Amino acid sequence: MTSARNFTDDAAVQEDPRAAAVAPRPVVAQLPKYAAGKPPAVIEGLQPYKLSSNENPLPPLPEVLAAINSQHSIQRYPDPLSTALRTELGRFLDVPSEDIVTGAGSLGALVQILQTFAGRNPDGTADEVVYAWRSFEAYPIMVGLAGAESVQVPNRADGAHDLDAMAAALTDRTRVVLLCTPNNPTGPALTTAQVEDFLAKVPSDVVVVIDEAYTEFVRDPEAVDGIRLYRNYPNVIVLRTFSKAHGLANLRVGYSVANQGLTRHLRVAATPFAVSSLAEDAAIASLKHYDQVVERVQSLVDERERVVAGLKDLGWKIPETHANFVWLPLGADSQDFAEFAGTQALSVRAFPGEGVRVSIGEVEANTRFLALCANYTKGPGVS
Repeated sequence: MTSARNFTDDAAVQEDPRAAAVAPRPVVAQLPKYAAGKPPAVIEGLQPYKLSSNENPLPPLPEVLAAINSQHSIQRYPDPLSTALRTELGRFLDVPSEDIVTGAGSLGALVQILQTFAGRNPDGTADEVVYAWRSFEAYPIMVGLAGAESVQVPNRADGAHDLDAMAAALTDRTRVVLLCTPNNPTGPALTTAQVEDFLAKVPSDVVVVIDEAYTEFVRDPEAVDGIRLYRNYPNVIVLRTFSKAHGLANLRVGYSVANQGLTRHLRVAATPFAVSSLAEDAAIASLKHYDQVVERVQSLVDERERVVAGLKDLGWKIPETHANFVWLPLGADSQDFAEFAGTQALSVRAFPGEGVRVSIGEVEANTRFLALCANYTKGPGVS
């Protein structure tokens, strides 16, 4: 019997000469590899904390854990349409359940959108997908695997989307636009006025995806609400997830919301049984106790504001954040800072040459992070 190998372990593949006979599609070699946040180093005398993956440091609600523990039909396939969850979400969002398509996290839901609306055409030309950069690092991977071409539009100096430049980047080959708000990894959120102005410049046959994975952490009253916009714009699709605010990242449950002229196509591309019955029951339980979710999210928002204020007091200059993380625009010093954090049993997410994203974690973790920043002399604005 052959042993299982990690598909990301290139060294293991190269050890077997037979692997040379099997080649992936050419596009695979051209794509960046997704780099998940690493666990923290073990340092004697220090509690390690992972601040590299934007995870909710709080466990799911007790009612959610009870729903998970009561699941006794793991040997059965789940409902492929997640009917119970879509019904509950329909009530929660005040939208028709038929407008909701579930997926394995919001990323799974995004893959369904790209596979449906963007790719390579019969004549060999590739559709274009426009998005800000830097943004969610899975975007270029999923766009490329769908057969489409990425059109990356640089963020403004403050880390926000440059919507004017994105509108100017649209061509007759553009099929999808991705708006990440709040933007991962930089943090700024788009306003309703900004998005409506942008939508007025987008052809009606171009799908505009509003990726709101962190929407529960937003406190700006002017911030865009994708659900409100989808009601008025037939080409808008909203992405949301249970991974962040609800603390269900491991269960992989997300969804898109769009009008039924779009969802009827999305269901064709939807991966069968992508959301397990265990994940569905957990998500429903979390929605039914949403008041408790809000309390927990607010505690993280309070910690975010404490961290932001602490960084400003130290002289650091960072983009405005509306998510559960902060962005340190360290440029060439990004990897150096990540290694420095590692000496203090903190893992952070470095984007070499650009910056460092640090998730809001446990109170002690956030306090240690601020102490780390106080002792790091290369921070933006620190002399």
